[in-house]
This record gives sequence, structure tokens and C-alpha cells, in this order.
Amino acid sequence: MTDNGIWVVDFGGQYNQLIARRVREAHVYCEIVPYEKCMARLDGGELPLGVIFTGGPSSVYEEGAPGLPASFFELGIPVLGICYGAQLMAHTLGGKVVSPDYKEYGRVALYAGIDPVIAGIDPVIAGAAPQSKSALFSGISDTLQCWMSHTDYIAEPPAGFVVTSHTENCPTASLEDPVRRLYGVQFHPEVHHTPFGQELLKNFLYKVCGAAGDWTMANFAKQKVSEIREIVGDRKVLCALSGGVDSSVAAVLVHEAIGDNLTCIFVDHGLLRKDEGEQVMEVYGRQFNMKIHRVNAAERFLSKLAGVDDPEKKRKIIGAEFIAVFDEESKKLFASEGDIEFLLQGTIYPDVVESGGGGGKAAVIKSHHNVGGLPDDMNLKLLEPLRLLFKDEVRGVGEELGIAPELVWRQPFPGPGLAIRCLGEITEEKLFIIRESDAILREEIDKYNEGLFAKTGKRNYGGDYVSDAGGNVSSERAVWQYFTVLPNIRSVGVMGDARTYDYAVGIRAVTSVDGMTSDWARLPYEVLETLSNRIVNEVDGVNRVLYDLTSKPPGTIEWE
Repeated sequence: MTDNGIWVVDFGGQYNQLIARRVREAHVYCEIVPYEKCMARLDGGELPLGVIFTGGPSSVYEEGAPGLPASFFELGIPVLGICYGAQLMAHTLGGKVVSPDYKEYGRVALYAGIDPVIAGIDPVIAGAAPQSKSALFSGISDTLQCWMSHTDYIAEPPAGFVVTSHTENCPTASLEDPVRRLYGVQFHPEVHHTPFGQELLKNFLYKVCGAAGDWTMANFAKQKVSEIREIVGDRKVLCALSGGVDSSVAAVLVHEAIGDNLTCIFVDHGLLRKDEGEQVMEVYGRQFNMKIHRVNAAERFLSKLAGVDDPEKKRKIIGAEFIAVFDEESKKLFASEGDIEFLLQGTIYPDVVESGGGGGKAAVIKSHHNVGGLPDDMNLKLLEPLRLLFKDEVRGVGEELGIAPELVWRQPFPGPGLAIRCLGEITEEKLFIIRESDAILREEIDKYNEGLFAKTGKRNYGGDYVSDAGGNVSSERAVWQYFTVLPNIRSVGVMGDARTYDYAVGIRAVTSVDGMTSDWARLPYEVLETLSNRIVNEVDGVNRVLYDLTSKPPGTIEWE
């Protein structure tokens, strides 16, 4: 299915997952590997196709700064160092890294070759740089903008390296030793603020490493179905189906492999969006013919939440009650279905990395140990078919499996559901207002995004700027996430000739690429006007609509 893959060696950089996502977007498989585990994995016989060093907050001169031995660079493995990764490579191989008076942060102009004045070297030496022969910059214009974020820089490259670009204040914006296939860039090619960054990464992956570029979700789904059949055989699997993207795609994938030997428990806690429970049953129960046991537990959850207004207490109550309900229902299934040996979970790669599990080969299956707080006495083996994938890849698998795009690309929805979009105590009246207003918002934003698609001919679910086939960028952006909240505020209004004292509804709509940062969506005034009119006129108990203009940071996307 894939070549040997790329290691994204993590030195503590904030963009480690983003680098890995960019590699995957180039259809090349990669893993994030902590730098401390590199040599042990190599000694164990693993050999990556290439290595990308991430940035990091350290200075190469700090005591205990993360690093690798010089022998690593003599193994013949292609290396691309980014920011700290480039400095580390230069320093380890005998170059000079300094901390100048002038730092660089943000968007910066990039120029090909060495600037002798900045570098402080003989112009004859500067002229020896192979400006037009760098594999890294193949097919890339000489007029460039890049994104810098560094304190130190490389003042002198190691022996055997040449400088291939500079900026006004950085003498070595990129360098390379093409004989040993060692490359470094001071800027960040993985961020969208470096427009040519993805092409540069592809040049490294394809031209330098020789990657096949066959990491596709079609290939992944086909191999994973075969793998699940081999592992599970004719044994039975239990799945906690939430209706969210991850658990749904995992369930359909496993159902494709083992059919009715998969049983799903769908706990409806009464905190779902409008018609969501029925949609789950319709699509996954009837369309995909999956065995789903629906538990209507709304009254049980709401009684536990009565009088609770602290968001953390809400989360804990919902989590504990979900576990209790799932445990009760699973025991009933054990009694009726016989032995169930596997628990299916929609774990994805960011969960693995953020929990410290990114250092070893991602396993398909492992013994179950209280995963997600589930009872220890369930004694199930854990099945995690998506644990290698990022969220966008999970969506790609969903489309390959035939799940409708509107479900695969549905809005992210937190586990506690509407409970954390209803500030203060949760009541049936408040849940009604959020459900109805949220349904109106989703309908109108879908129309807006469809309008962008009609203009450009290119569908964009990621919230980035939308461009047509010719690369012409629209001034508008597709909205990445959107929902309504009830901030527990009532205000005076007038409707008809009568005074009202009703709730205010907040609208949160953001643009983002990965959810790590976001900006509030610049929706057209006519869209905002339609939303306000519809929500006030169609949802009882509302007389005011607010629009959240906060980016992340400082705010979060969700309100609680």
C-alpha cells in the first residue's frame, strides 16, 4: 500500500502535526517520532524513506537541548530540517549557529542564493552556490514569500553545504548538501503563509526521497478491511456509536469487514442536534444495515444535570452517565449475543500523538485498559482501525465507503453535546431554543457555502480561501465550523406592540484549517440579516441575536 514512509522527528515544535498532515496530503505515509526514540528504532531494523526534523523552542547551545548524534547523518537517509531542525543539523555537522540582535517573525521576502554582505563572506565563494540546481526549489519561482519564526540562525553552513536562499536579515534561509541528501530551511514550509511550501515539501518527498505517493484513502480502506477480517475472524465486536464522524467511519469500515458480527450501542443522551438521533438510525441502521441498539436516555441524563451550571461538572456528569449506560447495555448484549471479544473505538492519530503514543509503530489492536473510562471488567480487546489517520483522512475514508458527504463533512460536535453550548442550567426550553436556532444556522450557512461553490467550481470544507480551477482566489471563505449558543442572557425587546423579556442567541462561525487556530467568519451582511430575522421570527423565546467576533486565541471555538 505504501513505501517505507517518512519520519517526522519531533523536537518539540508546535507544528509537528501540521508537518505530518502536509506530508500525508502529498499522498506519502508518515509517522511522528519523538527524537529520543529515533536511534532505538533504527537499531531495531526500521529504516524510513526520509526524515523531516521539526522546529522547536530550544537553542542548540542550551544545556540538554534535544538532538541526535552526528552518525545519524551518515546513514544515507535523506533529511529535511525545518527551523530548529535545520540549525541542529548545521550545528551537529560543524556549522555555526548564532543568536543575532535582529529576529524574524512573520511573512518575509525570500531571495535565491547567498547575499555576501549579509553572510560576510567572499563574493567569489557566494557565487559558487548552485542557485538553479537545488532539487528543493525545483519548479518554484525566484520571487518568494515565506513565514519565519526564529531567534537563532545559521551564520555559517557546515563543510559540504551550500546556501540556496537568504532573506534581508537571515544569511542562510536554506542550505543543502545534495551529495548526502541533507537539506535545511530556516522558514516554515508547512504553514499556509509560505505559499510555495507544499511544492517544496513535495520536491523533498518525490525528488529527494523517491516517495511513490500512493498513500490514498482508497488503498487504506481496502487494506484495512482485509486486515480487520484477518484479526477478528468470526468473533464479535461492540461499538459505542455516537453519530460523530470518527465513530461512524470506524463502524462502517468494520461492518464492511465483518457484517453482523458488529453490534453498535447508540446512547441518545437527549443533548443531540435537531433530528440527529433519527438521522443516525436512518443512515447507519437502514442504509448500511448495521445492527444498532438505540438507548433513549434523555430523561436520565437531564435529571442528573438538573440545577448544574458549572461546565466542568456538566462534562463529568455526562461522561460518567454515558459510561454507566453503556456498561448496562453492553452486559445485556453479552447475555443475548454471547461472547464479545473486541471493543471498537474511533481513535485517530492526533489522539495517539497527544497522549504520548506517537513514538512506536501504531498498532491495530491492543489489550483494553480502561480506555475512555470504560469499566475494567469488560475485558475486551481494543480495535482502532483509524488510529493512523488525521481527521481529514478519516473523512476521506468515509467517502470511499459511500457515506454521504453531508455526513462525512458534518459539523464537529463535542461529546457532551448541547450541554456545553447551553450556558448555565440545562432545561428543555433552552435545549429547544438551541436545537431550532442551530438548525436554521446550518441551513443558511450551507446555502452560503454552496454559493461559494457555484462561484468557484471548487468545494472547500476546510474554511480556507476558496479558489477556482485557475487559482483565482475568492475574497470570501468557506465557513469551517458554525453553531449557536445560549449564553443564559435575557433582555428586553418589543415584538408587535408587546414588551418581551426573552433569551439572546449567540452565533459562532469560524474559518480555520485544522482547528488549532481560527478566525471569526466574515459572513456577508445579508446572510447575518437572514439569520437574525429567521431565528427571532421562527424560534419561540428569542428576541435578540448576537454574533461572536472572537478569534482563537484568545477565545476557544466552543464557549464552554
